[in-house]
Amino acid sequence: MHALGVATVEDAERLVQASTLSHIKVGLSDVDGVMLGKYIRRDKFLSALRGGLAFCDVVFGWDLDDQLYDNTKYTGWHTAYPDAKLRIVPSTGRRLPLEQGPGGEDMLLFLAEFEGPAAEICPRRLLHRTLDRAADMGFEVYAALEYEFFMFRETPHSVRAKHYRDMENWTPGNFGYSMLRSTVQGDFYRKLLDMCERMDMPIEGLHTETGPGVLEAAIAVDQAAAAGDKAFLFKTFTKALAQQNGLMATFMAKWSHDHPGQSGHIHLSLRERKSGRSAFYDESQPHGMSATQTAFMAGVQRYLPEFMALYAQTINSYSRLVPGYWAPLDATWGMENRTTALRLIPGSDKSQRVEVRIGSADANPYLALSAALASGLHGIEQGLKPEPMVQGNAYTQQFPAHLRLPTTLWEAAQRLRESEAARHLFGDAFVEHYAATREWEERQFRRHVTDWELARYFEII
Repeated sequence: MHALGVATVEDAERLVQASTLSHIKVGLSDVDGVMLGKYIRRDKFLSALRGGLAFCDVVFGWDLDDQLYDNTKYTGWHTAYPDAKLRIVPSTGRRLPLEQGPGGEDMLLFLAEFEGPAAEICPRRLLHRTLDRAADMGFEVYAALEYEFFMFRETPHSVRAKHYRDMENWTPGNFGYSMLRSTVQGDFYRKLLDMCERMDMPIEGLHTETGPGVLEAAIAVDQAAAAGDKAFLFKTFTKALAQQNGLMATFMAKWSHDHPGQSGHIHLSLRERKSGRSAFYDESQPHGMSATQTAFMAGVQRYLPEFMALYAQTINSYSRLVPGYWAPLDATWGMENRTTALRLIPGSDKSQRVEVRIGSADANPYLALSAALASGLHGIEQGLKPEPMVQGNAYTQQFPAHLRLPTTLWEAAQRLRESEAARHLFGDAFVEHYAATREWEERQFRRHVTDWELARYFEII
């Protein structure tokens, strides 16, 4: 429970009734991890806290550009885009300091999730079904996500006027961990840190990364349900804060071939619900790695090629996965090894964990978390053993074909569609719908001619 003290419907009712706000904001996640939603008048909001909302299911029927899918079964012209039932989640209520009501009171924001048939493809519900699975196995899950994102001195209008070329970076050159940059640009840093504190998604560490105007933010660890919400909120409102300050933040996986891509790493650990002890730490074993963590790591590794579409969900995601740019190419693991897809981080009862390094910043945090956790839990259920631990630079080594990761979104979608494990863990409805949306995305890309093709072929071929 966060700073507002909202845990139940009754808590949310008291908060809204004491408010001077005429409308409350409600947000939800589509399959791409984009926050959609609306303002709701307070009387309707109070009614919806107990009775739910009707919300058009087109949010699962269109893409990032509001173009309607023609290949999905769940919704489309064949269903006439009916309303689906949306449940407001009281415990997600928080203040939104980026906007105020007429009386100067900070806006109230609540997250929501779908019920009924729509719940089968709702990203937030997918994560919570996976967390229920963990609880049934006797585990409590903790997670922390960290994001890299580039900042520009641009606006939504200016980038379009420039056709996304010759954009002005927030700061020039490479300057990782720069104290100079963070001091000179301290006003924005303070605004970002303050916003995240006030919205109950505190940043544990914030610094410049290698590249012009790139930052990395590590969100503090929490129970995985809250961690998913915090990552989802962080991406949306970091972009909103930037635009309010004449800047733009992008979480694209790779916006330029001249610079490294942007990651969305996931740190995961399990604790035993009965004893409260770490399920990952065993001081008697090498690197403190318990049998449970070993099997968990093996599960994530085993199913990473099949679940890749959940970690890398856009065409652009696969531009990041090239040698030498801090992005793994195979389903590998190593101890404190930043060239592998999975990094064992040895520590103590409190800190022993695994870092899933394959994901890009553009991934839907609910889906990426679900993929990592579900595959790890399945590894425990099956008693899997990981492949040999990688020593040294994984980029220069050859690995068995079954560890090779998909190299395109189309391939990743096919691997997901064909995965028996995915259907077992996530359900047929989700797998069919999500794979179809990724196939649609690939088809939209194929309809376009790129600048690279023009420059390469126009005159010479």
